[in-house]
Amino acid sequence: MKIYLDTANVKEIQEAASFGLLDGVTTNPSLVVKEGRSFREMLQEVCKIVDGPISAEVVSIEADAMVKEGKELAKIHQNIVVKCPLIPEGLKATKRLAAEGIKVNVTLCFSPTQAMLAAKAGAWCVSPFIGRLDDISSNGMELIRQILTIYKNYDYKTLVLVASVRHPQHVVEAALAGGHICTMPYNIFQALFKHPLTDSGLKRFLDDWKAKGQQ
Repeated sequence: MKIYLDTANVKEIQEAASFGLLDGVTTNPSLVVKEGRSFREMLQEVCKIVDGPISAEVVSIEADAMVKEGKELAKIHQNIVVKCPLIPEGLKATKRLAAEGIKVNVTLCFSPTQAMLAAKAGAWCVSPFIGRLDDISSNGMELIRQILTIYKNYDYKTLVLVASVRHPQHVVEAALAGGHICTMPYNIFQALFKHPLTDSGLKRFLDDWKAKGQQ
């Protein structure tokens, strides 16, 4: 499973990339606004840090405008993946962009039927938001399993990008389900490394070593 960081914070991306484990980055308008800087400049900087897919979202809601915006985003760097919302106009734009060889991440997916339509439109990946489904007492991970089954049944090539991840267990469940990609905030990426028994075990080893006067 590929691991992406869901952020527009360049410092966080640099830190995650330093481990050599980061496969890509996803952004959205809310994350970009939070950073208070030029969207284009931020994308250019991120593309220099991470040699992998970088999702950049359009803010138009009409197909022609999305296509125009998407083409401009795609010109920034070969690794840019254009994000289009899963609305009728977004699927129209996805079909047109995909036909021109531009990778599209269809975002804000909340149902199997939406995911099926995204695949039929030629999406490079689809982003089901599991955390937001959990927030309304639905089962986000069940949606991932359903989408993966549908895609397997019909040999759709669209990748399943597990998004809106709330905690490390979501990452585990995504991997167990066979999700192709999981994107997460930096704090959750950090949490993947941690376990209290690792910390206590290492402390004990080092304490024993020092107690015997080892150098």
